[in-house]
Amino acid sequence: MKEQDIRIGSFYNVKVGNSTATVRIMSLAKDGGQGWHAITLAGDKDITIRSASRIVGFYEPKVNSEYMEGQTPAKDTPATPADGTKRLSALDAAAKVLAEAKEPYRCKELIDEMAAKGLWSPSQGGKTPANTLSAAIAAEIKKKGDAARFEKVGRGMFGLKLN
Repeated sequence: MKEQDIRIGSFYNVKVGNSTATVRIMSLAKDGGQGWHAITLAGDKDITIRSASRIVGFYEPKVNSEYMEGQTPAKDTPATPADGTKRLSALDAAAKVLAEAKEPYRCKELIDEMAAKGLWSPSQGGKTPANTLSAAIAAEIKKKGDAARFEKVGRGMFGLKLN
């Protein structure tokens, strides 16, 4: 690329070793010599580009071809339902199910019951929501100790702690 074509504030692909990095040209070289001061987009690392021959070309973001065909990306589940009430977290929904049931459940059963009652469903469509719930309940028990809402009553079984 020619030296006169390089603009401060613009994004460029720069040859670094055997690969290229995307940078934003911030200013002329600080030491008064030839070149430019730049920051990499990937890691916000300061670099000095001494020669215009290192600049491969303008940075052009890659566009996902799937969206180019007229498709729109899937929207996440909204944080609040249409009726304006706040959506329950998995832990809150599990506590509500356990309070109503008055007996311990396995996490898979809790997930099924929460979905059946419409209290909670996985918003991202995860493959193992029961494992995630189990880890979250175990983390609450470990973090809060005696103040936790849950108690482990057996292998893979959790109940609501009675105060």
